Order: sequence, then C-alpha cells, then structure tokens
Amino acid sequence: MNPYYWESQHGNFGDDLNLWLWDFLLPGFRDVHPDVLLVGVGTVLNTALLPAEGRKLVLGSGYGYGALPNMSDRAKWDVRCVRGPLTAERAGLSADLGIVDPAVMVAEMPEFKGLPKLHRKSFVPHWETATAGIWPTICQTVGLHYIDPRGDAKEVIRAIAQSETIIAESMHGAILADAFRVPWVAVTTSQSINSFKWNDWARTVGVSYAPRRVPVSTRAEAVLKGARFWGVDFKDDGTPSVAAPIRQSNDAGPSVATAERPQAKLRVAAKQALALPSVLALWQASRAEPQLSVDHVLADRKARLLAAMDDVRRDYF
Repeated sequence: MNPYYWESQHGNFGDDLNLWLWDFLLPGFRDVHPDVLLVGVGTVLNTALLPAEGRKLVLGSGYGYGALPNMSDRAKWDVRCVRGPLTAERAGLSADLGIVDPAVMVAEMPEFKGLPKLHRKSFVPHWETATAGIWPTICQTVGLHYIDPRGDAKEVIRAIAQSETIIAESMHGAILADAFRVPWVAVTTSQSINSFKWNDWARTVGVSYAPRRVPVSTRAEAVLKGARFWGVDFKDDGTPSVAAPIRQSNDAGPSVATAERPQAKLRVAAKQALALPSVLALWQASRAEPQLSVDHVLADRKARLLAAMDDVRRDYF
C-alpha cells in the first residue's frame, strides 16, 4: 500500500507529513496490498489529482477544489472516513464518516511530546503567501516568530508545538496548533483561501472559522493572488504559481552585497513602507483572543479515527 500526497514544488508541510505519519499510525502498511493507494491527509479528493484507475483507501482526506470523484464504486473506493461533515455531505456519505483531519494524530508521536516552549507567538502563512511576501520582515517588526510552511515538515511542526500562540493562515498550521493544545487565531491575506475546507475541519472539533483580514505585503503577492494592493486591483491572469519564486527574488529584499548600494536600500525601505497596512493588521491579529477546541471533543474525534484505523488493520493486514 502506498500513501498518496499532493507534492508542492515549493514544499508544504501539511501535505508532506503524509510521507511519515502513516508509518506511525499504520506500521507495516507499505508491505501489504501494493495495488491499493492510501489517500490520507490533504484536500486531495479531486479528479485532477487522483488516478482514475486502481483501488483507493480513503482515511481522512478532504474535498475543496475541482471535481469530486465518484466514490460509489466499492471495487475502486474504500472510504473509511473523510476530513469532516462538509466533505461527507458533498460526497453523499454518511455524516458519521466526517471524523477529523488525520494530521491531529501527529501530536501523539513520541518525538513531538514534551517539547519546551521557545516562541511566545508565531505566524504560519499559507504556502503561496510565503512565496511572494516579505512576511519574515513583518514578523520581526511586530514581534512574531515566523514559521515558513515550505520548510521540512517535522521542523515546521516542532516550531508550532513550541509556540504559546499561533497566528495561522495555513489551515494545517491551525490544525496542528489545536492538536498540540496551542491556542490559535485564523487570518487570511486573500479571498482565494478556501473557507470550505477550513469549515469542514472546524466543525469536527467545534471551533469557528472567522479569519481576520490581513492585506498582502507586496505588489508581487497581489499579482500572484489577484488581490488589491494600495488601491490597485491585480486581477488573476492565470499565471501559474510556479512563477512565484522569480517574483520573490524581487520582493524579498536584496543580497547583503547589493544592499550596500543606496538605491537598493531605498527599494527595501520603500517595500517596508508599503507593507505598513500588513504590519498593522498582523499586529492586531496577534493581540486578538485565540481559540482552542475543547479537550474532550478533540479526544472523541481521535478515538473515532483510531477505531476506523483498527477496522483497516483488521481488513487489510
């Protein structure tokens, strides 16, 4: 059995954790039923992502983009649970199958237990936000620890667990924070952030998704998202996000050698000045009242997910 995950060219810890989480949750799964694809963490129930052929075992995946596959053929689809009730409803499944995002189980891994708190407050942006903004500089200005979601998944998760509060644009930033019992505040820099998938998860643990609005930090970020920047609308022209690193090189600040030139210093200062609305909004978000799911609600969802995995062990191992 092989795990499926959506691989971002830039890296995205919420998807990358599929590479090792299932070895913890279902030890030995790789050695059984090589014809079965394990579809786990991620918003991947999409006909454009999953192969049409072959048998799929769905454990906690969510819908949110594109066309939802027809999962009624039991010969090809074994759906044990999905991320939440919205995915279950859209797929025509029983509401009981909308259990929780399996990423919550990362907090049960021994290597993430008992970690010391190192950061008072941290910001975890969406991976697209990280590619074109100047958020590390903004975080430094407002006194937040910056967590790059494109980094090594385990390092990102440790940084979340070692924070006292998380400001999250990344959905899995909030999911992992909640799993580690770290209070969190949701923010968004773009109307393109998918509220369906957020609410799908939020309803499973009894929290609400009402993100605080934070403006984009650079013109390149506005172009990438088709957003407004200083009164100018940058409509989405369909440019693929793979172009983002090129834009980032223009917006993330010059090299040390280049910064010695007065013109480069002026450009940096200008970009920081233009990002002042982002600075203020993120600072305000960092002082908002955070939320956290109730302990027994999260524990119940974990227990239901573990029961579903017990059934998988019985039927596949």
